[in-house]
Amino acid sequence: MNEDNLQNFIKAIVDGDQALAISEVENLLSNQVSKQTIITDGIEPAMMQLDNRCTAEHYNLLELMLAGRAVDAVTKILFPDGLDSKNTKGKIIVASLEGDVHDLGKNIVKKVLMGKGYYVIDCGKDTLIEKLINTAKRENVIAICISGLITSVIPQVQQLKDRLKGYELDNIHILAGGAALKQSNSGDLKVDYVGDTVFDAVHYIEKIAEKGMNNE
Repeated sequence: MNEDNLQNFIKAIVDGDQALAISEVENLLSNQVSKQTIITDGIEPAMMQLDNRCTAEHYNLLELMLAGRAVDAVTKILFPDGLDSKNTKGKIIVASLEGDVHDLGKNIVKKVLMGKGYYVIDCGKDTLIEKLINTAKRENVIAICISGLITSVIPQVQQLKDRLKGYELDNIHILAGGAALKQSNSGDLKVDYVGDTVFDAVHYIEKIAEKGMNNE
């Protein structure tokens, strides 16, 4: 029965059916399925299916947004007091920089990373670099994800690595994405990685998180 519920739960997330995803996760919890199992055998396989769709170039932004909302709703049920940062794979900052008031891409990255088990700190849109630096210092993050839909933020992106280095935070990985930023390469932007899709960023973060755990 729980296996059927898990498959229904996965399908609900992939389909972006928030109401059904909530119903199925409540059924799973009532049947004593652990939160960890729901994440590893439910949310993560759903994210993998969405990832495969992107890889196969069946990329649909609306589908991904709806799936992200479903994951967000489920996460709030599983962790009503918020995720415990000590029991996650690592801390990630997401933001859109000063002058960019678009946050759809940032929000999708946030929800997918949450679904993959990361503690995500959302610094918002139209964000000053100083806020990113202060948050990075305080929270001991492993990566900063910048989403950019306008080219005017490129000079700020290019400054970020050096600004972090000035505070001895150059071990933090910087990822860039979004319509304006993915037209450039990592060398031009002075970042560690530029992703075409949200899952490109997730794959990169998974690698650095795994490397970090292996070095502990």
